Amino acid sequence: MADRVRAGIIGAGLIGGVHSRAIRGAGGVVGAVIDATQERSLAAAERFGAERAAGSIEELIASDDIDVVHVCVPNTFHEPIARAAIAAGKPVVCEKPLAVSLSQAQGLVELAREAGVKTAVPFVYRFYPSIREARARIASGETGDLRLLHGSYLQDWLVRLTDENWRLDPSVGGASRAFGDLGVHWCDLLEFVTGHRIVRLTAHMTVLVERRGVARSGRTEDAASVLFETDKGASGSLVLSQVSPGRKNRLWFSFDGAEESLSFDQENPETLWIGGLAENRTYTRGTTAGSQAAARYTTLPAGHPQGFLDCFTAFVSDFYDEVRGETRDGLPTFSDGLRAAVITDAVLRSAESRSWVEVPA
Repeated sequence: MADRVRAGIIGAGLIGGVHSRAIRGAGGVVGAVIDATQERSLAAAERFGAERAAGSIEELIASDDIDVVHVCVPNTFHEPIARAAIAAGKPVVCEKPLAVSLSQAQGLVELAREAGVKTAVPFVYRFYPSIREARARIASGETGDLRLLHGSYLQDWLVRLTDENWRLDPSVGGASRAFGDLGVHWCDLLEFVTGHRIVRLTAHMTVLVERRGVARSGRTEDAASVLFETDKGASGSLVLSQVSPGRKNRLWFSFDGAEESLSFDQENPETLWIGGLAENRTYTRGTTAGSQAAARYTTLPAGHPQGFLDCFTAFVSDFYDEVRGETRDGLPTFSDGLRAAVITDAVLRSAESRSWVEVPA
């Protein structure tokens, strides 16, 4: 493989555009792109700075000049396209959810393992320096034994009756929407940062906006709440919503330990609040002495904010390093995508049975 990884993007919507910018930011080349029609593929090639529009998904995956496949299509198409890429021996980045069923996600992990193919899922919030700082503090013991893990992930983009998106259709988006789209990010951060694993939970899902032209039986949840317990004795709670006015992308948590609490807000990601009995402090990226893990993902001087796209670029860069044979700490793979599917399945089972359920390890 050449030093510059050549990527093929399947799907040219909003997230496909984010992938294209992250690929270029990571030093890669957008070799080809394909969308639903040839006309849209040609337009996307120009918009993404791609060398060409592919004639078909099969052609893009099989092309000798494509090193890595990025799957950026609606959820129900993730599994068959990722499966085809793995069968062709191509490293693959697949948007979450990895698949719309637990069995499909398990199958992809097993197939990739058998084929020896590198994989990744964009749980990109892991790549904020303040997140790495929180993880380092907990791992060093500074935070003490964790007791309470709580937070929320709130958005407002589906608050109106007339708001439309393919995610509203469970045949395309899957059986869970608010949790499947937002909750998996929050739970991934919880387990990544703390080292705890959710082992037991109870969940409630609710439809808050009656969609015009959508049968009640076909509606997925606008909001969800989850109570959970971890394997290390902590308890926690999570509130999720896609219908909270003014909340654009507010992923927030507070992880409360015996010595300190750590709080993070994705809408203000340059800082990590550190609460203590004697004083409260704020870790600020680039200005405060912190861990080497946080410093590694600090790419701009203090006062020059890093954001979501910087996280995405760091994620793609780390994955491309792994494709070249290097090792990067904390890279989310298909196994992490499977973990998200396991938790989503438990949430759906709990909401249906209105009871506590066990979450398989």
